Amino acid sequence: MRATLVVPTLNEAGSIGHVLRSFRSAAEDANRGLWASDPIDWEILVVDGASTDGTADRARAEGARVIVEPRKGYGRAYQTGFAAARGDYIATADGDATYPVETIPALLHRLIDERYDFLSGNRLAYLKREAMTTEHRIGNRALNLFLHIAYHHYLESAEGGRLEDSQSGFWIFRRSILEQIHPTDDGMAFSEELKIEVLLKRLRFVEVPIHYGERWGRPKLSSWRDGFGNMLFLYRKRIAIAYAERGRRNTHATEAGQTRPG
Repeated sequence: MRATLVVPTLNEAGSIGHVLRSFRSAAEDANRGLWASDPIDWEILVVDGASTDGTADRARAEGARVIVEPRKGYGRAYQTGFAAARGDYIATADGDATYPVETIPALLHRLIDERYDFLSGNRLAYLKREAMTTEHRIGNRALNLFLHIAYHHYLESAEGGRLEDSQSGFWIFRRSILEQIHPTDDGMAFSEELKIEVLLKRLRFVEVPIHYGERWGRPKLSSWRDGFGNMLFLYRKRIAIAYAERGRRNTHATEAGQTRPG
């Protein structure tokens, strides 16, 4: 079986080596233990946003396949990575050492064993103060609340009917679901759009608690600007879904009227 780890990067030369080594060590250990009967052939794919600090070279030195994506955006990097991934399963993590990449092999086993389509990590479950600023915490809580209000109808397909961390970028999923979902955002809102698309298609979704670490290097997010942009995206996406559903209902009603005996 083949799987791909996709890591978007932008000037993370100081941490990318640590991230990839931690993952590779865990994957090799799992192939000798948990996956011994069917070892996983892991592809490591780094999508680099034209870094200027040597990130791409360091990733290649660690055995990663590197794609340079000059077009800006977190979502753009993932769309490029997903299109290029060769694995039957895809896992994701950031290049700043915040996500527990060493847990990916075991979580992939859970996804397959329990027949889920998409697994997402909940960063807020064990969150330490130093791992996230107060502004970022407030923004996450606000976005999660709005998502629960606006999209509560679709959360039924999630395990327990809840999504605690809509902004998490730590995912493991079956590559085949990419044929059913259609995320389009090139920015940070891609994180929530991907999950919303999974929920809209009623795919089997589970969220698991993860440990989220302190970022290596300078943060790239603007809590208020990016938070407001994501909130606006959630609102616009919900309006678009409502219009699409209304259109389908009207079409069905028209078709039913045309086929009714007169």
